[in-house]
Amino acid sequence: MKKLFGSTALGAAVLLTTAALAADPVYPVYKDFVPPYIPPVDEGLQGSFYLRGSVAGNTSWAREAVHTGTGDRFSIIENGWGYSAGIGAGYETGTGLRFDATVDYLSNRGMTAELPDGDHELDLRSTIVLANAYYDFGLTDLGLSAAGGAFGYVGAGVGVAFNESRVEDSVGYGPWGSNTSLAAAGMAGVGYDFGALVADLGYRALYIDEIENTNEVPDEYRIDDTWVHEVRATLRYRF
Repeated sequence: MKKLFGSTALGAAVLLTTAALAADPVYPVYKDFVPPYIPPVDEGLQGSFYLRGSVAGNTSWAREAVHTGTGDRFSIIENGWGYSAGIGAGYETGTGLRFDATVDYLSNRGMTAELPDGDHELDLRSTIVLANAYYDFGLTDLGLSAAGGAFGYVGAGVGVAFNESRVEDSVGYGPWGSNTSLAAAGMAGVGYDFGALVADLGYRALYIDEIENTNEVPDEYRIDDTWVHEVRATLRYRF
């Protein structure tokens, strides 16, 4: 009877010890033990340089034209129409912010002022140089877009416009005149990040402070506060 009781007690002790070890395993402790390094998760957010190219269709409008010789003011009754094409280079920070510098050639014709002797039309060609800043945001969760996919953006730029212009009246085109003016822009659009290539379609409101043809008599005109509205397609290449 004592043997049976002793065997039963020993078996119970073994079972209890095994259960305790399973619930709270004991690992050997080493003096020089270093836990394994787990690298941080790569979210794909990193800075990169890029090159860009854009093409656009545009329409231009201003309130009035001023004849600088007489001071007479004439209402503009029709918009001008044209196109632009440009290149640029920039850097994106990986935080949604990016910056670039762009150079665009812009052509626009047909902005028309109403004069007593008939309508006068502006023929404008400009080189637009801007420094720009943008913020990109993902469209799915309104997070950053650097990891790829669809995104939206807003931006602004400031720079100069190197203008050449001439006026067409009932006789024909007058000579070219030129001036340099402040230029600024606001941008917004949507795009898709393919990785090395990024494509976007956007709107740019381009402001040209002053267009002058003041040395070309008799068509010596100045147009203040011209707005050029553009729909632009852009490709960016990261490297």
